[in-house]
Amino acid sequence: MEEKPFPAWSWTVEQCLKEYNVKLDKGLSSREVEKRRERYGWNELDKEKGKPLWQLVLEQFDDTLVKILLVAAFISFILAYFHSSDSGDSGFEDYVEPLVIVLILVLNAIVGVWQESNAEKALEALKKIQCESGKVLRDGYLVPDLPAIGLVPGDIVELGVGDKVPADMRVAALKTSSLRVEQSSLTGEAMPILKGTSPVFLDDCELQAKENMVFAGTTVVNGSCVCIVINTGMNTEIGKIQKQIHDASLEESDTPLRKKLDEFGNRLTTAIGLVCLVVWIMNYRNFLSWDVVDGWPANVQFSFEKCTYYFKIAVALAVAAIPEGLPAVITTCLALGTRKMAQKNAIVRKLPSVETLGCTTVICSDKTGTLTTNQMSVTEFFTLGRKTTISRIFHVEGTTYDPKDGGIVDWPCYNMDANLQAMAKICAVCNDAGVYCDGPLFRATGLPTEAALKVLVEKMGFPDVKGRNKISDTQLAANYLIDSSTVRLGCCEWWTKRSKRVATLEFDRIRKSMSVIVREPTGHNQLLVKGSVESLLERSSHVQLADGSVVPLDEPCWQLMLSRHLEMSSKGLRCLGMAYKDELGEFSDYYSESHPAHKKLLDPSCYSTIESDLVFVGVVGLRDPPRGGVDKAIDDCRGAGIEVMVITGDNKSTAEAICRQIKLFSGNEDLTGRSFTGKEFMALSSTQQIEALSKHGGKVFSRAEPRHKQEIVRMLKEMGEVVAMTGDGVNDAPALKLADIGVAMGITGTEVI
Repeated sequence: MEEKPFPAWSWTVEQCLKEYNVKLDKGLSSREVEKRRERYGWNELDKEKGKPLWQLVLEQFDDTLVKILLVAAFISFILAYFHSSDSGDSGFEDYVEPLVIVLILVLNAIVGVWQESNAEKALEALKKIQCESGKVLRDGYLVPDLPAIGLVPGDIVELGVGDKVPADMRVAALKTSSLRVEQSSLTGEAMPILKGTSPVFLDDCELQAKENMVFAGTTVVNGSCVCIVINTGMNTEIGKIQKQIHDASLEESDTPLRKKLDEFGNRLTTAIGLVCLVVWIMNYRNFLSWDVVDGWPANVQFSFEKCTYYFKIAVALAVAAIPEGLPAVITTCLALGTRKMAQKNAIVRKLPSVETLGCTTVICSDKTGTLTTNQMSVTEFFTLGRKTTISRIFHVEGTTYDPKDGGIVDWPCYNMDANLQAMAKICAVCNDAGVYCDGPLFRATGLPTEAALKVLVEKMGFPDVKGRNKISDTQLAANYLIDSSTVRLGCCEWWTKRSKRVATLEFDRIRKSMSVIVREPTGHNQLLVKGSVESLLERSSHVQLADGSVVPLDEPCWQLMLSRHLEMSSKGLRCLGMAYKDELGEFSDYYSESHPAHKKLLDPSCYSTIESDLVFVGVVGLRDPPRGGVDKAIDDCRGAGIEVMVITGDNKSTAEAICRQIKLFSGNEDLTGRSFTGKEFMALSSTQQIEALSKHGGKVFSRAEPRHKQEIVRMLKEMGEVVAMTGDGVNDAPALKLADIGVAMGITGTEVI
């Protein structure tokens, strides 16, 4: 098979199939698989061996001051041996001093090895590498659980909701109308990415822009598809990151503490050596004797015994001048520091990192999952008031999927009006997500945006007192937990039981919306729709007011909606429009697949027609919110003289909006020269890059790939900065490894770091 002349994402599906000599409905033959495995190897990442115990022990003695102490101990031992030989007394007292020095060094090494070994074990416990398998087409038969390690380029793989992608693959065919993949750990984008089959005609294409590719280690959250394996093992994107991590480990430099101790050791060695030499030479009269003849020394005699005696005195002075306890004191202090940090859930891998943290001059931070929660939440929503020219804006507190985290500010609607009820019903019913507990954290199943909408419904509460009475106070007080992991969303349950779903019109790129047909208690069907605000407004003919009345959507109302939407978007919010439709025509009595109109639901091209003449309800604004206390932490860093930079894979506008919210930038500050995409920054000359990094004040780098993050960290180190890098994703690992100190956000992060 010839080498690929073009990137696979720029090929058509037919070109990919031809290149890999495979048929989509047959897959590879077993014989062909063996041939390709000989060429490409197994689909696994290289396993790096950990340091053996003897190497860890030797590393504890790789220090100038420790080497001086070892030399001092050796000389003390030799002198003690000669002294005991000369005196004929083989007492233990002569060997006390060298033994004490050796004992201090051994204890220092034991503490250092113990600390690093404990950290390694703790980090290994975080790396829960799961055994991967997949549905693979081989010899015309679908193998449901083929180990992912056996995949080769050209294999045909089926993916569905919840599947983890086993290799880098080209999407060949969609089995559903839409496909979304959660790849924030790899790219830094909080939202799942919509995938398709169309070629992307860009040679130098960003990872985020490869919309027809799925990457190893990411997860399918919506839809199903058939893919062609393109790269396996170390040739995957995650494999490339591992290579970058390995390269970064080869560039590890000494910590500021190590440099200071080595400098101190060198100076101490020179000073002590000179002093000892001077002391020894000053006593030359005592081991040299001579007669004076005509004013000149004659008959010079040398006394080896006295020379040795005064050499012993000089060495004893040197040993006394060496601070034997310094390494042990430093190690003990650093170990105590790691213990205190462990109490705050921070695992310190190397002891000097405690001191390096205090020397930091620049902090480079990832955004998604580090500065933000990596959990979507509704920040605000708006609906119309009693007139088409009046809107109502509601602000929502809370940053997680916990239904009891925050609430709606000044929420007066314990008996919600018809408009707010329509909003709650659409959010609850036109939704396939759920919420579960993972230890102390609440996590989403399905799309993060949909999970956030369900949490909003819980914060809105029941539509009236009558609905609330149907759920017992005991259930409400139980923090929504049914068991150790299942979260009961009582309000959403109330809506889904009241409005039964009978059909789903899945999301697609063309109409940018999804909808459900529900059977109402009155017996008639209703269409509930959510999607792009602009797309829904174009297909809406009416709007619903606060009192529930439906009026035509006129131009002033249209402009009001768009202006509110623009305001929310400018804050970095992801906006979703809500609408419904009562008059469904042939779908008004739809009940199941046996209905005559069901064939139209099998054709996505009919969905736009069904979702027309809508009644617009309102707009919900969501975001991946900043973590609590981030803005204060940035102020503290500024007060300590530490520069803060944000390096993220997210898009530029979202990154800038979040940076304004966390007070890295002021509200109206001009970001020219302080905000770059990864491509923009790397396109600058080296002089311009250094100038940009040297500017005082916060900076943000968006659409940054792992290599961009690593290069920025390398430049900062070359400029003499002590760099700390924080992150939680696979894409942050190379930069974390290269930085003077890497801070891996382990609780919500990925398992690679």
